[in-house]
Amino acid sequence: MDEKETSRLEAFSDGVFAVAITLLVLNIRIPGLDLPPSKLPGDADLWRTLGEEWPMLAAYVTSFATIGIMWLNHHRLFTHIKHINTVLVLLNLLLLMFIVFIPVPTAMLAEYLERPDQHTAAIVYSGTFFLTACCFNLFWRYASYHNRLVGKDADSRAIQAISKQYLFGPLVYLIAFALAFVSTPATIIASFALALFFALPPRLPRPLSSNNDFTGLG
Repeated sequence: MDEKETSRLEAFSDGVFAVAITLLVLNIRIPGLDLPPSKLPGDADLWRTLGEEWPMLAAYVTSFATIGIMWLNHHRLFTHIKHINTVLVLLNLLLLMFIVFIPVPTAMLAEYLERPDQHTAAIVYSGTFFLTACCFNLFWRYASYHNRLVGKDADSRAIQAISKQYLFGPLVYLIAFALAFVSTPATIIASFALALFFALPPRLPRPLSSNNDFTGLG
């Protein structure tokens, strides 16, 4: 498929990422929204009520940061991918299936974070991130294997550096998944820390200065 088809796939993916991020905000509840004006909480009660909503906000911020960094990675991968085929399109759809599902475990985690059965929600939450990161790895490794769909003049050192960095995503999410059985807050912290880590530009082999800002969650 030509460059036009590659651009279409990227544009479609951008739309799905946008939908996933938008769905996250729908889980945020406004305190007192269903109350009549005469029964709305005062300033003190409103601040207290907002403080009680910290599980929802923590899950929202973590998921927003993760989806945002994943979108950034997906976008930058297409600076290397010059061609697509049916297999890559299907792998991309598999990746997007998990991306757009993220708001579901996010809402679940926000609802159950302070309940006795919170660990189940944390397991589903971190498990979703783990599978998403695995899909990212599969997507990139299929495209870059023997320069299958990247440019023939692609720097092999840069390809290898990106591939190595992508291994951290599934490994850390697997740790977060294990932590979910013990500590739900630790799972959230690990997931958020990974997003922050991959927001920083890694060191790529010189002279690929144009790609030095690549980040990765896969």
